[in-house]
Amino acid sequence: MVKPINIDKRLSKNEALDLIKNASLTQLGKLASEKKVQLHPEKITTFVVDRNINYTNVCWVDCKFCAFYRHKKDEDSYVLSYDEIDKKIEELLEIGGTQILMQGGVHPNLKIDYYEDLVEHIHTKFPQITLHSFSAIEISYIARVSKITKLEVLKRLQAKGLSSIPGAGAEILSDKVRDIIAPKKIDVDEWLEVHRLAHSIGMKTTATMMFGTVETDEEIIEHWDRIRQLQDETGGFRAFIMWSFQSANTKLKEEIPDLKPQSSNRYLRLLAVSRLFLDNFPNIQSSWVTQGSYIGQLALKFGANDLGSTMMEENVVAAAGATNCMNQDEMIALIKDVGENPAKRNTAYEIIKRY
Repeated sequence: MVKPINIDKRLSKNEALDLIKNASLTQLGKLASEKKVQLHPEKITTFVVDRNINYTNVCWVDCKFCAFYRHKKDEDSYVLSYDEIDKKIEELLEIGGTQILMQGGVHPNLKIDYYEDLVEHIHTKFPQITLHSFSAIEISYIARVSKITKLEVLKRLQAKGLSSIPGAGAEILSDKVRDIIAPKKIDVDEWLEVHRLAHSIGMKTTATMMFGTVETDEEIIEHWDRIRQLQDETGGFRAFIMWSFQSANTKLKEEIPDLKPQSSNRYLRLLAVSRLFLDNFPNIQSSWVTQGSYIGQLALKFGANDLGSTMMEENVVAAAGATNCMNQDEMIALIKDVGENPAKRNTAYEIIKRY
């Protein structure tokens, strides 16, 4: 029996654990929907038209859950040319896109001058495009290889036109989990530090979580608690995005073959509790890319108020076996189908157009 929950009060870690383990899916959907309406009374569900550009697939971090990365000497490793990147942006502009989510592997040879030149080139040639780019581990490594501070990296890239940074690389904010699935990756404190530094210079970010590897429910809640604490401190997170581990072609699946795919029930349960726990996060995004369009739609009844990106291009999750796709018209139809009001937004969650 689940203890009664008052959505007007901050959820404790023990209450969140009780909900994950014991609440019915129906109860969770009801509570999360009530919290969502409290935060978004106009029942507007947003989406953004953007493109993921993976400027390189070269990476030395060797995350066991990743099927995308290559080593520098691999035949199919690459660094995109400016012409290739420009073509991708021009294609995005043709369909009314507003944002580039640019991420790569952690390339061992690319220093701050490469990134400054890249950002300046894009920002100068396409000033109408918002650059929401470079994960915390990329920022950390650029600082390390360039022998400058992380704050200086952020300031220099911001000066060239970087608007915000995505929450990639969080996975689960537990060093115990990270030591198993990505032992070369930055630790929890450093991930949080990069985001804190970004917030300190007025640069907004997002927070993410990838569940479904070796973590416990308690570690999931610890992840939420760490980002909730930082949000209390800085107010710099715009949104929370959660998705399930996609195992195809990954070393982690080879090492732990009995890892089970995460069910839709599990995804919706965690999504609903995240909406209740992360009371200081204005936006929760549905992960239709990993869940499929219909569970992505159902997520709107479990706390999500944003369908995320139309994702003109996605390579990282696709490399691990998830190949769902959806265009703008399909998003609008799915939102209307659940009785909500669709709206196209920009990176700052400002509404550009209602439908």
